Amino acid sequence: MAKPMEVVLASGNPGKLKEFQDLLADCGMKVIPQSVFNTPDVEETGLSFVENAIIKARFACAHTGLPAIADDSGLAVDALKGAPGIYSARYARDENNGVNSDAANNEKLLRELIDVPDEERGARFICCLVYMRHEHDPTPIICHGEWSGTIMRDASGNNGFGYDPLFWLPELNCASAELAKADKNRISHRGKALSQLVAALL
Repeated sequence: MAKPMEVVLASGNPGKLKEFQDLLADCGMKVIPQSVFNTPDVEETGLSFVENAIIKARFACAHTGLPAIADDSGLAVDALKGAPGIYSARYARDENNGVNSDAANNEKLLRELIDVPDEERGARFICCLVYMRHEHDPTPIICHGEWSGTIMRDASGNNGFGYDPLFWLPELNCASAELAKADKNRISHRGKALSQLVAALL
């Protein structure tokens, strides 16, 4: 049996790592977190999800000498002209003593939308996935997934992370944070992008 090809994941998120490992095992790939190689986080200086994912993947390739996978994800709210967008993880950092916090981000989002009527609270989770074969790969594989919903007025559910407790799914009549992990992974923005990547690599 051929030895699996090693691929570095440009992330330290353990949940994300497990998800990638499970899905890419069928592609003959062994996914290793960048922390194993002491790869530091790179500054995300891009102005789009695509740019930031490429920056992270290229940096991981350069640091480890291995192919790399990176994703950049976030929430785009219609009434906020697409904000928090690429700044989703650090949306409230400036008013939270420089610390990234899911709770602070959610509180800020609710404040920003307090006067927005229910019918105008549409939003999308967006994920851009990039696979780079090496640091100078001129044709990285780029996959894109979106997940539509609306922003609730109060949090609900204990699963997931980030904005999941505020993201309402009308077709399922529940919040993202109320979904079982396996169900979320199958239908989410990241799940859709991952499926595209698997199809491209097989």
